[in-house]
Amino acid sequence: MLYMGKDEKRPHKNSIATFVIHVKHCQNSTWQGTVTWAEENKQENFRSVLELLKLLDGAVEKTQGLNHLE
Repeated sequence: MLYMGKDEKRPHKNSIATFVIHVKHCQNSTWQGTVTWAEENKQENFRSVLELLKLLDGAVEKTQGLNHLE
């Protein structure tokens, strides 16, 4: 498990984003659970692996967009 201090935004300086994925169930040949975006402290539920991938992709796109503004 990954733990970050108050002042630490990213555990690795070259990382784009850090996610904690908690798979609660595996039904219908897919996963259901929660994903937490560590840097933003946002948590979302997902009902399939495809939905999880879309959530991760959206967060990474948002992070890359913010980095281009800096």
